[in-house]
Amino acid sequence: MNVADVLPYLPATNATLNSLSAVFLLAGYRLIKRQQIIPHRNCMIAAFITSTLFLVSYLTYHYGLAYYYHKGPTMFRDPAWFRPIYLALLISHTLLAIVVVPLALTSLVLGLKRRDQIHKKVSKWTWPVWMYVSVTGVMIYLLLYQIFPQR
Repeated sequence: MNVADVLPYLPATNATLNSLSAVFLLAGYRLIKRQQIIPHRNCMIAAFITSTLFLVSYLTYHYGLAYYYHKGPTMFRDPAWFRPIYLALLISHTLLAIVVVPLALTSLVLGLKRRDQIHKKVSKWTWPVWMYVSVTGVMIYLLLYQIFPQR
C-alpha cells in the first residue's frame, strides 16, 4: 500500500482528527475550571497530538494530490451563492491555523514547565483560536465533501 491508496480517505481522517482535537480542548477547558490539573494536562497533550497528526495527514494529502494526481486542492465552486461564505470561513480558518501553531507550542511548553501565570495568560488567547481552527476545519470538510460535494 502506498500514499496514493490512502489519499481518498485522508479528508475524512483530517476531519476526525480535528473533531478529536476539539473534544480534547473542550474537556481540557472544563477540567482546568475544576482545578483538575493532571487530567487537564493529559487532554491538552492529546489535543496537541491530534492536531499534529492532522497537520501531517493534511500535508500528506495535499502532497499526494500534487505528486500522484497532478492536482491542486479541491476548489469550492457550487453552489455559487455559497462560495463567498465558504471562502470567508476558509480564509479565517487558514490565517488562524497559522497563528495557532506558535500559540499552542508556547502554551504547551509553559504548561509542562508549570509556569502557570504566563501559561494562563497565553492560553486565554490560544484556547479560543485553537478551538475555532479545529471546529472550522470540520465545517470546511463537511461543506466541501458532504454538504456541497465538489466535483
